[in-house]
Amino acid sequence: MKDLVRKLRKYEIQIRKAIDAQMQGDFKSVFKSSGLEFDDVRAYQYGDDVRSIDWNVSAKGHGTFVKTYREEKEQNVFLLLDVSGSHALGTPGSQKLDMGKEIGGILALSALKQGSQLGMICFTDGKERYLKPGKGNDHAYSLIKTLAELKPQSLKTNIGAGIKLCLNVVKRKSIIILISDFIDLNYERELIMLAKKHDLIVLQLVDKREVNFPKLGIVPLLDKETGKTIWINTSSKEFRERYLVPYAQNQEKLARLCRQYQADFLPIYVEQDYVPQLVNLFRARNKIMKRSA
Repeated sequence: MKDLVRKLRKYEIQIRKAIDAQMQGDFKSVFKSSGLEFDDVRAYQYGDDVRSIDWNVSAKGHGTFVKTYREEKEQNVFLLLDVSGSHALGTPGSQKLDMGKEIGGILALSALKQGSQLGMICFTDGKERYLKPGKGNDHAYSLIKTLAELKPQSLKTNIGAGIKLCLNVVKRKSIIILISDFIDLNYERELIMLAKKHDLIVLQLVDKREVNFPKLGIVPLLDKETGKTIWINTSSKEFRERYLVPYAQNQEKLARLCRQYQADFLPIYVEQDYVPQLVNLFRARNKIMKRSA
């Protein structure tokens, strides 16, 4: 546990230093939301936007009233982590699941240092772990310990169900960090709902073999989620059209959806150092926050 926390702190310091040096800023803007929360109502004044009229209050017959808002002072952050069987691809210690847990731990330490309320949902085709939002070192270490010890009960994937669980649990507008390899179908509707309701950051975990599988001839391949082994000719055109092309198309569709609904999207390749990739994402968020400030 101590070794894991030490490793995460090293990565976190590396990210913070990079942002400080290159942006003359800090990590806070990564978790800063431009969202507003409802404050009160007041009488309508000439020049007010008619879209801000509170029709329910105005209908009581005491005049026309508009809603007023204030900037959110305390930001909620939720990690939504896919821990299904397909994340076990790779060598122990550098699997997609390991990368997802590490990134979750880094973001947890960083968010909590900025005073953000942090919660977590881990899912497969159902709920695996839920950690309600909290603050402080004890909460951070509890989250990291939960991730380190997590052994999913199911190997199957249902991203749509995982997102629905998040939508049911997280009522207040929050920063949602969704970490998954997105090897699944029919989750687009739920993803759009999540992006519309929350400030969404999508991190896709990718193994190079999923996009550029070597031509090895006829070999046995194990499906991590069903436990079945099938023999496939990896050199054939049919294999590439059936498995590799749809994967690339799925990634393009995911990136397009995120752009359309103003969600941040970053593919993270597990063979590469993911710290610079995260820094680039946070640098872009910094720029957007500065322009909107």
